[in-house]
Amino acid sequence: MKKLYASISILLFLILNLSGCSTIGEKNASLSLVYGAAAILSLLLLSACFFLVHKKKVWFVLLFSSVLVVNIGYTFLSVSSNLEMALFFNRIAYLGSVFLPLAMLMIILNTTNTQYKKRLPIVLFSIAILVFLVAASPGILDIYYKEVSFEIVNGVSTLVKVYGALHPLYLFYLLGYFATMVAVIIRASVKKTIDTTAHAVILVIAVFVNIGVWLIEQLVSIDFEMLSVSYIISELFLLGLHLVMNENQRLREIVKQVETVQSFCETETIGADTMLENPLETEKFDTARFEIFINGTNRLTTTEKAIYDSYIARLTTKEIMNNLNIKENTLKFHNKNIYSKLGVSSRKELLEIYIQLKAAKEKLSDKQ
Repeated sequence: MKKLYASISILLFLILNLSGCSTIGEKNASLSLVYGAAAILSLLLLSACFFLVHKKKVWFVLLFSSVLVVNIGYTFLSVSSNLEMALFFNRIAYLGSVFLPLAMLMIILNTTNTQYKKRLPIVLFSIAILVFLVAASPGILDIYYKEVSFEIVNGVSTLVKVYGALHPLYLFYLLGYFATMVAVIIRASVKKTIDTTAHAVILVIAVFVNIGVWLIEQLVSIDFEMLSVSYIISELFLLGLHLVMNENQRLREIVKQVETVQSFCETETIGADTMLENPLETEKFDTARFEIFINGTNRLTTTEKAIYDSYIARLTTKEIMNNLNIKENTLKFHNKNIYSKLGVSSRKELLEIYIQLKAAKEKLSDKQ
């Protein structure tokens, strides 16, 4: 994870320096490198999304994929050798651009716990496809670009465009999404459907970064497509917020479990030793030990969780090794990590605490 953060920091540094203060010729010559660095950074972030976003939430995957597609389009457009090739990669960039705000809106709706109709994503997808078809029409129809030609300036390929009647469609499309995102965030803050004010501020920043960049591009003639970088900044904000909210939720669940055990311990002594086939000597466990055990189960890796579940299912060592296709030394290695995280010293102790915890929850549930 540290290597990933280091790579992202280096690439952001390169992007800012390559697009920073220099002569016009030098800046234009570096645009391809900037787009290429942005594409690599987008690929790294998409990879990070698969590792960091649990359950592979579809809207995060769509967002990070769209940013990657946008930057790939810009990169290859800048090195195109003819009009047809440039138009093709311009369409690729638009393909990512039309689905990107859709993904952002859906993430914001889910993050703010805003209710929406099930058909909303279908409607938004249909609109996105329609907008893409219009934006991809240059070279076929003259409705988006009335005229378009190909030029290479200072080693960078560009499209010289005369806008057509439907060109404002994409601008209204973006503005519509930006306005909707802001409205959703404001509503969530008023209705208090979002965890904290800080979370709302982060969402607002993620949206306004793009709005500000978009306005700058409309008011100032800039060769570089700044949205390619602002999109990356926005997805970093959204990914960071998602991870923070997930961690808060995990901690709340742990606290709830511990409170359940505490409530039971205050009213009744736990004695589940008789439930074991080969019970240990009767021993009372304090709440702190349960907390370590509960917290530890949330920190188990995929393999460790599989072994833990096997122990709970009372499988033998041989059965576990066969099921997971591992050797005894490997199992011993995982056992050491599992016991350390759960605060136990043996499989029997692990089972004993698990059964006591389960019994406590069941009895407390019956009383309620």
